[in-house]
Amino acid sequence: MSAADTTEARYLLRMQRVVDHIHRHLDGDLGLDVLSAVAAFSPYHFHRQFSAMFGMSLYRYVQMARMKRAASRLAYRSDTVTDIAFDAGYEAPDSFARAFRLRMGQAPLAFREQPDWAAWEAAMAPLSLARSQIMTQQFSSEDVTLREVRDTNIAFMSHHGDPQRLGETIRRFIAWRKGHGVRAADHATYTIFHTDPEISGPDAYHIDLVTEIRRPLTAADAGVEAGTIPGGRCAILRVIGSSDDLRPAAEFLYRDWLPTSGEELRDFPLYAQRVRFFPDVPEHEAITDLFLPLQ
Repeated sequence: MSAADTTEARYLLRMQRVVDHIHRHLDGDLGLDVLSAVAAFSPYHFHRQFSAMFGMSLYRYVQMARMKRAASRLAYRSDTVTDIAFDAGYEAPDSFARAFRLRMGQAPLAFREQPDWAAWEAAMAPLSLARSQIMTQQFSSEDVTLREVRDTNIAFMSHHGDPQRLGETIRRFIAWRKGHGVRAADHATYTIFHTDPEISGPDAYHIDLVTEIRRPLTAADAGVEAGTIPGGRCAILRVIGSSDDLRPAAEFLYRDWLPTSGEELRDFPLYAQRVRFFPDVPEHEAITDLFLPLQ
C-alpha cells in the first residue's frame, strides 16, 4: 500500500468514526464542536469536509439519522410522539411534527396510522447513499462459519409484490406477534428470501417474515401459516449494522465464497436471522446472520 493509500485510509477511518459516533449518540450532543473533536479535525473546516465527502451538511445528516429512528419507532413501536420528539432532539412535539412533515410528507400520527413507505424510502435514500460510501462492511472467507442447524418450527407471514409495501406486512406481523405473546426476546426472528426484486422484478417479489414458535397454530392465528425451516448444514455470514440492504453480503456469499468453498447448495432459500434489530438497538449495533443452506 502506498503512502497516499495509507493517508486516505486514515482519513476515511476518521470519517467512519464520526458516523459511528452519530449513530451511537442520537440522543446526545451532536454539534459541530463535538463531532469535529471525534474526527480530530478543526471545527473551522470539518463541516465543509463532511459535506464534501457525504454530499450533505453535517446538520442534515444528523437530522435525517434521527428522523429515520423516529419513523421506525412510530411505525413499529408504541412509544409516544412526545417521547420520540424529545429523543430526536426537539424541545416540543410541535416542532418535531413540522420537521417530520417537511421530511416525510406526513404528520407523525398520520405516518403511524398509515405510513407512506414510498415517500419514506425517497426521504431516506440520501442517508443510505451517504452511509454506503464509507460504512459498507467488508467480508472475507474467514467471516463465514459452517454450522449444523436444527429443524425450527415457525409461523410466517408472506409478502408478495411491491417491496415498497413490505412495511405494511411488517406492521401486521408485529401486531400478530404482540397480540399472541410471541415476543422477539423469546422467539427467534427470521426472514426467508424467496426472490430478489432486482432480478425477478417487483411484481414477483416474495419474502416471508418468520418467528420461531413452540405451539400449534389455531384458528385464532389468522394471517400466519405454520412451517419449518429445515435443519442441515449452513454457511453463516454475520452482518453488523444496518440491515436495510443485505445484497452486498448475499453477493459475497454467492460470488466470492461459494465458488471456492467446494460446497453445493441445498434446495431451500437464503434466509436471515435477526439477532438484534433496529430500532430496539441503535442501528450500528444491529446483528443479522445470513444462512446459506448447504448439502
